[in-house]
Amino acid sequence: MEPLQQNARATARGDRRRVFVTGLGAVTPIGNTRDDFWRALVAGESGIAPITAFDASDFTTRFAGEVKDFGVEQIIGKKEARRMDRFAQFAFVAARQAIEDAKFPVDDAEVCRRVGAVIGTGIGGILTFWHQAERAREQQSWAKASPFFIPMLMANAAPAHVSMTYGFKGPFFSTASACASANDAIATAYNLVAHGDCIAMITGGTEAVVSPLAIGGFCSMRAMSTRNDDPARASRPFDRERDGFVLGEGSGVLLLEEAEHARSRGAHVYAELLGYGQSADAYDIVAPDPEGDGIYLALQRACESAGISPNEVDYINAHGTSTPMGDPPESKAIERYFGEHAYRIGVSSTKSMTGHALGAAGGIEGVATALAVSNDVMPPTINYEYPDPECTLDYVPNVARQACVRIALSNGFGFGGHNCVIVFGKVR
Repeated sequence: MEPLQQNARATARGDRRRVFVTGLGAVTPIGNTRDDFWRALVAGESGIAPITAFDASDFTTRFAGEVKDFGVEQIIGKKEARRMDRFAQFAFVAARQAIEDAKFPVDDAEVCRRVGAVIGTGIGGILTFWHQAERAREQQSWAKASPFFIPMLMANAAPAHVSMTYGFKGPFFSTASACASANDAIATAYNLVAHGDCIAMITGGTEAVVSPLAIGGFCSMRAMSTRNDDPARASRPFDRERDGFVLGEGSGVLLLEEAEHARSRGAHVYAELLGYGQSADAYDIVAPDPEGDGIYLALQRACESAGISPNEVDYINAHGTSTPMGDPPESKAIERYFGEHAYRIGVSSTKSMTGHALGAAGGIEGVATALAVSNDVMPPTINYEYPDPECTLDYVPNVARQACVRIALSNGFGFGGHNCVIVFGKVR
């Protein structure tokens, strides 16, 4: 790095502590561990298939990115599993993976007093809501709801279970900003570590919404792909033939740790979290601003927060939902902010393989982006066949690319116009 760039980064950070990513966990449609997830991403494997959770034959969309072979009872025990909604189960398992991956000293009570958890979710325990409503309808009474109904439904159940299990006594809560929820959680967790409030934070996102209620709602919005004859090729971000997003589920969790603490215990470091940028579209409750102005501001603020110049960015894990309205504004904003350098950046959407996991998306993609930095590999955008004249960037089509990834961004945008961009970098 040039001296001027080093000085700019130091000025932007001020007195913030450095924050390292030392643990990763993933429960996804293409793998239920970090290693399985990464192997499938690099191989370009699709996790999209016909829905198995319920009979979807009456719906206009009959496929999704479901988590497969999730033996939660064997992992956390039957009793505990029954007291968690599926979204909290996903987060708990991914968090445990991240903690074990980091070899974090959970037996040190003093350290655990300064560890927190912020895990985003867009919708929370909708499966519990659906099952309890069905039970009440069958029994023709609301009086016999499960005593665990509210604790399973509430969005903060995911970080709560992590805190209680490990004795973490720092701040713990959930963020809810639709599909930007996980990115906002990561940004919040970063601040708590960077400003010295916590030694480490468990953060990311989780979601489990593959249910008749959610599928029905999205079908009514006409937001999802209806490529029922070829589900594996339905999620095709930035491709001219895209016809809507594909619903996914799962969880991605990162362990963020104060740099000196990580170094003092010899922790393996995947990447450094350098900063973030947030903004609002101030445009529409569902549709993104077609000009991408809010996205432009989030990109600008992210790079300024990290103290980097736009020309230092090598890779962007795009929000890239595969919707006709969503992909062009993101491409337009990247072109506008990065200028000619935009065409030298690898831009891929891993949603082409996992589907769109809503509030979990930024967690899953944060894990992918940290691994891209660590391994110098850009995951592909699969199903990219027909270039769209409105989307003219390098989308790493169909095949993963070995390339130096020094600085990478992870984009997350949500209904309501929420935008959050996270900046990852190699540790120097």
